[in-house]
Order: sequence, then C-alpha cells, then structure tokens
Amino acid sequence: MENLWQVGGGGLTDPADAAVYLIRFGEKAALVDAGSGQAHSRLKKNIVESLGPSVQIDYLLLTHCHFDHTGGAEAVRNEFGCRIVAHELDAVYLERGDSEVTAAAWYGARLEPLTIDIKLQGEESTLTIGGGKVTALHWPGHSPGSVVYTTCLGDKLVLFGQDIHGPIHPALLSDEEKYQASLRKLIALDADLLLEGHFGVFGNKEQTRDFIQSFIK
Repeated sequence: MENLWQVGGGGLTDPADAAVYLIRFGEKAALVDAGSGQAHSRLKKNIVESLGPSVQIDYLLLTHCHFDHTGGAEAVRNEFGCRIVAHELDAVYLERGDSEVTAAAWYGARLEPLTIDIKLQGEESTLTIGGGKVTALHWPGHSPGSVVYTTCLGDKLVLFGQDIHGPIHPALLSDEEKYQASLRKLIALDADLLLEGHFGVFGNKEQTRDFIQSFIK
C-alpha cells in the first residue's frame, strides 16, 4: 500500500527475523518491530530505499519483548535516532536483558539490556506521528506486555498484530486464558488489513477474521 511497507523478515533480512513493517505519515514514519539484529545492514537498506533520505523515523514500536522482534532495536535507534516504545509489562524484561523470557536463548543468542524510551501503560495509548495517529492496544497472553498497533490509512483500518498465532509457553510467561480473551478483542476490531509477524499480510476483513478465529478455542 502507499505509505506502508514490509522491510524486514524472512526473505528480506535474516531468517530469524519476524516481520518488520514501516509506516509513513508525511515526513514522519514509524517502524513496527526490529527483527533480531542479525541483518541490520539489509534492514537499513530496505528502509532507506522505501522512505528516501528526507523522512524522519520518530518511533520504533515494539509489539512485545521476544528476540526475533527486538534484538535489532538498539541498532535501529542508533541508526535512525528514533524512540523505542514498549508496554511496561514487557519493558522490564528488555531492560533487564532477560534472555529466557525474551526467548533470545531459543536463538542461541543473548539479549543485551535495552533501555525503553516510552513505556506504555494500561489498555490503550495513542501516539501522534506527523499528520497521523497510531493506537497501541494491550493484548496480553503471548507475553505479559504484548501490544497490537492500529492506524487508519485512507478508509482502511490496519492492524499490526505480531504473533497472533502464539506460541503459548511457560518460559515466555504466556497465559492461555488472557491469550484467548485477547484474540476475541482482536476479532471485535474488525480490521480491514492484518500485518502479522510470521504469517504475512491478510488483505481483507474476511481473511483477517478467519486467521484470528483459527486460534480461538
């Protein structure tokens, strides 16, 4: 779509990377997640080719604390001067450098402590980016502080819903009951477009609803 790109993930950067999405509002932009950091030069190239040299990335919007989404966050901040955003319930594990809860150990890696610039609190927050707005919605389950982000592009409600599929695992402090409640919350959004972390893009309401529904018990 115009002003919306996938710039990272399998086939674009490193195989260990979850999807990285880039959204632009005029001369300002935001990244959703940062991948593992193991192919930062490729991620940078994809971002610059998409945006051009004059657009400022204001925020790196982390959906949750897991390494395949956050391992590259410090490199992105250093490269583009953006502020890192995460929910406070996951920020504690990032700032502690907890390689177990963040699943870095699953990748044979170690997560260095990561300072979070903006810690989201509660159920809902809104960020202004240029002439647009992005809403952060807390949806715990996969991790304690998992977040989805929504925005409107034209007449489309876009849902950045990374790791809707889970997994639910005790080492990640997952919670099955909260996860199921969160899935029902996402269905109710009735989004036009879903950008997921590992399963790609779902391009209409029906595809989005069916994908989320497939994980509801």
